[in-house]
This record gives sequence, C-alpha cells and structure tokens, in this order.
Amino acid sequence: MSTSIQTYGAHPGATVTRESPIASSVAGGGAFRFDLLREDAETSARRGRIKTTRGVIETPVFMPVGTQAAVKTLDPIEVEQTGAQIVLANTYHLMLRPGVDIIAEAGGVHRFMGWSGPILTDSGGFQVFSLAANSKVTEDGVTFASHIDGSRWMMTPESVVALQLGFDSDIAMQLDHVLGLPAERLAIEEATERSARWLDRAVIAFRNQAGPETRSVLFGIQQGGMDADLRVRSARRVTDADVAGCAIGGLSVGETKPVMAEMLEITTPHLPREKPRYLMGVGSPEDLWHGVARGVDMFDCVLPTRAARNGALYTPDGRIAIGNARFKHLHAPIDDSCDCAACTRFSAAYIHHLFRSGELLGMRLASIHNLRFLARQMEEIRMALDTGTFASALAAFDARYRPVSARVQSGNTETLQTGAGDGRQ
Repeated sequence: MSTSIQTYGAHPGATVTRESPIASSVAGGGAFRFDLLREDAETSARRGRIKTTRGVIETPVFMPVGTQAAVKTLDPIEVEQTGAQIVLANTYHLMLRPGVDIIAEAGGVHRFMGWSGPILTDSGGFQVFSLAANSKVTEDGVTFASHIDGSRWMMTPESVVALQLGFDSDIAMQLDHVLGLPAERLAIEEATERSARWLDRAVIAFRNQAGPETRSVLFGIQQGGMDADLRVRSARRVTDADVAGCAIGGLSVGETKPVMAEMLEITTPHLPREKPRYLMGVGSPEDLWHGVARGVDMFDCVLPTRAARNGALYTPDGRIAIGNARFKHLHAPIDDSCDCAACTRFSAAYIHHLFRSGELLGMRLASIHNLRFLARQMEEIRMALDTGTFASALAAFDARYRPVSARVQSGNTETLQTGAGDGRQ
C-alpha cells in the first residue's frame, strides 16, 4: 500500500506517494538520491524524486531563479508558498558580490538568503560570456572584466567548484564553455570538447575539495550547439562522468522551438536513465510541457519573474499584458482557477492599476502569480504521470494555451508590449 506524505516546498494540500523506484542513483555518500518512479508509455516523460539532505524534490520540477541569492521582489517564504521546492542562485554573481567569504561567514548560502530547502548554483559560465566584458578563453579557464566595476577575474573548473563548495550548494554545476550562436561548426566543436575536458577537471576538483561532511553534489553539462553529432558525443561524455546529474546547456538561445525539440529528442536517449536531467534556462509554460515530454526532469529560467515585473502574466489561455486597457474595468481575478495571493485577494483591475501607477506591489503580486502558475503546471504534469494520462493532458494544454509566438503570427502582439523575453539569468 502506498503512503501519502507531505513534502517540503509542496503547496498546501499537495501530496505524493511512496513507491518502489524502477531505477535509482546515489551520490555524495548518500547526500543525494534520484529515484525514477514512472515512465510514460506514449512519450519520453518521466516521474521522479530527488532526495537531498535539505529536502525532497518531486520531479518534473521548475526552479525559480534567485540569481543574487534573492528571487527578485519576493521573500523566500513567499517563494516557498508558490510551491517552489528548490531555487537557483548564480556563482558568477555571488563571486563578484558579496563574495564567497561573506557567504561562508554566514554559514552558507541557505542561511545567508533565508531559504532552508535545496539550492542549485549555476557555474556562471553563461554570465561570463553574456555579461562580462573582454572575456578570453584558454585551456586553463576564462578571464574577464566584471560587469560591475571592470575588475579582472578568472574562473577555472577548479575555482568554480571551490566557490560552490564555499556556498554549500546542494547541487553544483561544472564550468562550461558557452559559445554565442550562430557560430562555425569548428568553433562549436572546440567549445564542446573544452567543456568535456573542463568537466573531467571539475570531477577531480570536486573529489579532492569536497570533505566527508559535504552536502553538495556535482552535475555535468552537455553542449554541442545545434549539431546532432556533437550533441550525442557530448551527452555520452557527460554520461560517462562521475556526476550526480546531467544538464542540457546551450538551448533556448534564439533557436526555434522545433529545433530545441529536435535537440532534446537527440539528447535524452543518450543520458543515463537513472540520473536526473536538467534543461538549463528554459521556463515558458509550453516549453516545460514539451520538455517533460522529451524526457527532462528539471528546469530553471528568469522568464516568469522577469515577465511578471514587466506586467506579463500567465493564464491557462496564454500570457497577458496586465497594463492593457482591457483590464481597467475587470473586477475579477486574473485567473479564477488560480489559488495564489494575486488571484484570491485582488482583481485584475487592481493589479492593472498598480502597474499603471508604478507601484512595487504590482510586480510582487505578478511574480507570485507567475511562479505559482508554473508550479501548478508542474503539479498537473506530475499528477498526469502518476495516473498515466500525461499524453492527453499535454494535448489538452496545447489545445488551450496560446504561446507568444502563436500570437505574434496571428497579429496579436499584446504580450510583446512588456519587453519580457526568455533566457537564462
């Protein structure tokens, strides 16, 4: 008989069941465990569970991004109340400000930011190449100028591991060579191979630097651009590495959604069945559903909160721009099926007023709503996987939800007025 339990980070009333896994992996001397509980019969979707020393994570899962140890405008308690089970912070940003010494003095990033659940820290590779000036890659690592004050820094696979162990992250990411696309195949191949060599160095560094009491584990990152052969080669290298999980990097960087779907279909069959799969920097509702259908377990993105701060809110029918005049007289919830504070306490007309008036409360309520919307999507996905109805649930989602791209094609550009877009931190 299955036993119903309440887990950390679950929205009030949410339950999960204990059951025997069909595949499992353990890392960090038992500090981290992934159980694959169910595989969908019609798609590549998977139902799983991650156990860390700081809490259980039901997968598939979306991770809100707290780049600088804060999910913008929100208290950690508010983030938890949306149903978030794990949050993400960024090594590049925390290295520059406040610095690893300050975070270590505080007792680690969890105590520093007041979040008691699991935390994943991105390595900062993406930020080095997207934010920092004058970055220069060598086999040793990457040197760059801080986007804050122009000071010179260097990150290596070893130093990035040391930083994340200093933060006491639950999940640490390897440093990878992120290449701006489009690029020549030779450049993509060189960056992919360098990322693989850096992963080998990160694994050795983690093994040497992590003490017996560490609560951290290391994930590797697959690269390869939009080249099928390179994607497969990189996936096999990550699979062979001594890592707790496998991330898929270099997607959601401007390619079309069919291309991203193709890359996932090429990638996931070559990743280990018994380890979690993490698609980096992806967070639109349609991409979550279709990423899960292609075998992804974990997602993160700044999109839901960035879009929220620009007045773009998710609904079951698609994204809306709350500053649009049509909401001025709508004295009803944004989404009457939503149980977040924005929808249960306030009207669309009031939140419209807050944005038109430049009130910070509007950004906060919109952020709570968007995070709760995505958490509810993941809850629906997990329930559908539990009941064997994922394919029909995906079809129902697609039939109703209209992505921004579809609205642009039809000439409805309301949601584009926000200036919000997809991407990583």
